[in-house]
Amino acid sequence: MALRPRRTRRRAVSDPLTRLLALAAVVSTGGVIGGELLRVWRRGDAPLPSETSDVVAAAGTATRQTMEVAVEGYRSGTLRENALFNLLLSFNVAWATARISAHMIRRRGSWGPFRNAVVGRTHVHHFVPGIALALIAGGGAIVSRNEAIEPLLAVPFGVGAALTLDESALLLRLDDVYWTEDGILSVQISLASLSLVSAAALAARVLRRGERRVLEEPAA
Repeated sequence: MALRPRRTRRRAVSDPLTRLLALAAVVSTGGVIGGELLRVWRRGDAPLPSETSDVVAAAGTATRQTMEVAVEGYRSGTLRENALFNLLLSFNVAWATARISAHMIRRRGSWGPFRNAVVGRTHVHHFVPGIALALIAGGGAIVSRNEAIEPLLAVPFGVGAALTLDESALLLRLDDVYWTEDGILSVQISLASLSLVSAAALAARVLRRGERRVLEEPAA
């Protein structure tokens, strides 16, 4: 993870655009999850809050059916669609994990299993395993004749891309600017936000297909 910056450097600041992009990412993701739960609650087997005295049990039933919708929508998707979904999901999870762990390491020196990797006197930044993961997964997808493994290879590729892009400022400047204003934090959060929005749009398509199979076909 990232080393502590020299004291002469200014710390990164959170500008309004960065906050707005982060808020848009959170709202888009929460909107898809919450919206789908309400749709399934209204169309599924769970009684509406106005029709039952046990709202908690009804919410549990709606949540279970929402999970069934998501699983069925994913299972019935094409290989390319599932590969893209896996890539977007793994990218976002890995990017968030890298940012949080780097922040905790900077404050505490270590955080659970996460800590600065040092080989001899050389600090190994997380873009190094990121590039390796992306190259191995991408190369495997190219040389393999089995398209069924592409959704699986999309996961390490997404993780590798996230770890690499998270330190893109260091690669561009050839200097450890991870925690400075030159760390282009806004650009990195923009990439993550756009990825979240894309994942939300794709998830909505998967969930609509799951609804047709779980809620409509049994009734028919």
